Amino acid sequence: MYLENISLHNFRNYPDLEAEFIPGVNVLLGANAQGKTNLLESIYVLALTRSHRTSNDRDLISWGADSARLATRVHKRMSSIPLELELSSKGKQAKVNHLEQSKLSQYIGQLNVILFAPEDLSLVKGSPAVRRRFIDMEFGQMSSKYLYNSAQYRTILKQRNQYLKQLKFKVNKDKVFLGVLSDQLAAYGAEIIFQRRLFLKKLEKWAQQLHTQISLGKEHLTFEYVSQVIQKQDLSVDQLYDELRKAFASHEERELQQGTTLVGPQRDDVRFLVNGKNVQTFGSQGQQRTTALSVKLAEIDLMKEETGEYPVLLLDDVLSELDDDRQTHLLKSIQNKVQTFLTTTSLSGIARQLIDEPRIFTIKSGILHKEE
Repeated sequence: MYLENISLHNFRNYPDLEAEFIPGVNVLLGANAQGKTNLLESIYVLALTRSHRTSNDRDLISWGADSARLATRVHKRMSSIPLELELSSKGKQAKVNHLEQSKLSQYIGQLNVILFAPEDLSLVKGSPAVRRRFIDMEFGQMSSKYLYNSAQYRTILKQRNQYLKQLKFKVNKDKVFLGVLSDQLAAYGAEIIFQRRLFLKKLEKWAQQLHTQISLGKEHLTFEYVSQVIQKQDLSVDQLYDELRKAFASHEERELQQGTTLVGPQRDDVRFLVNGKNVQTFGSQGQQRTTALSVKLAEIDLMKEETGEYPVLLLDDVLSELDDDRQTHLLKSIQNKVQTFLTTTSLSGIARQLIDEPRIFTIKSGILHKEE
């Protein structure tokens, strides 16, 4: 899978942009605050209909404009498909092959991307929320079922939290409806936990190989899904549902006192272990970075395994954060494998040696110029 081109109208600092790309490495070169990350963000938004930098779509629309339009043509093994996305105060309008999609979930998955930015190096040492978001964004692209279950879970969780507040402040007294919401939440939560564990096991397989290579065989990487209430592994969806129902029942009094849901996959985490030790707590900065790099690169192979297509890789100023050895491993891993968009203020000597015939664009004040 690769982007043949992109068209932007009133997106961030791009009033109008038309560009064509190569299936290999596309380098976006320029000083800071010129629009390199904005261009990467536009590709991310085209894939997932949302930004990784802001939750407010208004931020994506150029100052003074009412709407923004993004379009691309995605080349796949069997076809070439145009995608369009329009952002406005009325919401989002998404088109696949010029046909408007009634639900965004029907659009997501047409273009798969993996974003690797400096903040992703904190995937290991960051908060559980960072790792949960990573899981949900990546697995949601690979599985429409996971995407659906996650959306349903968030909706019911919001309803349940609102109802718990009403019960707390005596606005409502009917606990029967709370039981209904708990039952629905347990059903979707069980599906989410089951799929997370399944995907993480597959991701672990690819990450282990990469981590072993980068560490020259000295380290072994494993993943551990961490749940507050479900300690047993290899439970079926029905068994997970029963466990979550028990957890909601046992925590009900505390939840009524606090007015919020205290257990469930929205509070779970992933633990990364190197040679059996939690790398977040006991690992060096180098081990933490190697782990994060292994996990991010493993996504490429997992996505190919799950969807039949390699994703588009977005590298936002990552090279400057990696030492020469990790730069080398990163660039060798993507060479002749995935279409890559790489932003940087300057191409280092090692990058120039390892990137085979890149297409280089310079960006200044939202104007893109292809170097000959």
